[in-house]
Amino acid sequence: MDSRLLDWIAVAALGAIVGISELVSRYRDAPASALRSLPAVFYVALNAAASIAALGIIHSNPLWFPSRWTQVLMAGISAMAFFRCSLFIVRAGDRDVGIGPSGFLQIFLSASDRGVDRLRAESRSLCVRDIMNNVDYLKAFTALPPYCLALMQNVAPEDQQQLARALQVLDQSSVDPAVRSYLLGLELMNVVGVDVLGAAVTALKDKIEKAPPPVVPRP
Repeated sequence: MDSRLLDWIAVAALGAIVGISELVSRYRDAPASALRSLPAVFYVALNAAASIAALGIIHSNPLWFPSRWTQVLMAGISAMAFFRCSLFIVRAGDRDVGIGPSGFLQIFLSASDRGVDRLRAESRSLCVRDIMNNVDYLKAFTALPPYCLALMQNVAPEDQQQLARALQVLDQSSVDPAVRSYLLGLELMNVVGVDVLGAAVTALKDKIEKAPPPVVPRP
């Protein structure tokens, strides 16, 4: 393979890996499904294209970095840095908004987020319905979260704290208990994934399932 072509492939892969890592960190429950969606593919391609463009600029000025692999590495790093920097920050409502290349990239990341969310919403709804269908919320709220976290070995403390806050808000809501059972499943799914949630519900089935309706004797 031509060495110049290998440089282009390497720098594109470097840019793509950056985009993939961002999306994986945002969709931890099913990253593979998220990455197969069209919006995610476009976002990854945008990061790869930025790195390729940076390598083209460096090739036009070869005296900057004489070494081939230095050129590839700097193209990937410079593209990442350029598209994630802000010229200045403005306050919009309760948010700090970066003005500059990062704002441009954030537009596409937000569009990718919305697209992936829409594509995965139906699948997540069906999964949580199947898993949590016969689960009693009051029983599961006490037993299911710690069991799910115990099954996992590397849940970050900040993720556990964020989950605890979300569950506290859920428990204080006035939503119907049957719906809260599904919401509990969704919150846990975000942290531990579908397979772990399903395994935990199966293991605790006798402890958290709804009591059978009372038998009404026939007159």
